[in-house]
Amino acid sequence: MTGSVPRPLAAVLDGSTPPGVLPWPAERSVAEALAAARDAGWTAASLDLEGVVDKAAFMEGCVRALRLPDWFGRNWDALADCLTDLSWCPADRGRLLVLAGWQGYAAAAPDEWSIVEGVLADAVGYWRDTATGLAVIMARGRDRQGV
Repeated sequence: MTGSVPRPLAAVLDGSTPPGVLPWPAERSVAEALAAARDAGWTAASLDLEGVVDKAAFMEGCVRALRLPDWFGRNWDALADCLTDLSWCPADRGRLLVLAGWQGYAAAAPDEWSIVEGVLADAVGYWRDTATGLAVIMARGRDRQGV
């Protein structure tokens, strides 16, 4: 199952390493990460940020890609709340979130991007010592196939 998956993700999926924020090789399709997570019994979602340059577009992308609950308020605190109260996103073994095309947003709105990084890191930390951890992949390549 995870034999061909890069070691950082394979180790998270098999439980030998705690979930975290992980890089993804530029030459690899994110579809591989999503499939490996699903094969391992994890819930997997992908957020493609290609063309996103502001908070409003980022929040709208989160709503669509993550299927956030109706109570999501489209602000940083609400995003943090959604990522630490994942009752709306049940999982058997864990949750994987893949971010693709994020570099443009990070360059266009570095202060906002810094907040995104903090929210994600905090959410990963919150779930780290649970049976259903949260891992985040920061895809570096242009191939968002399978997103």
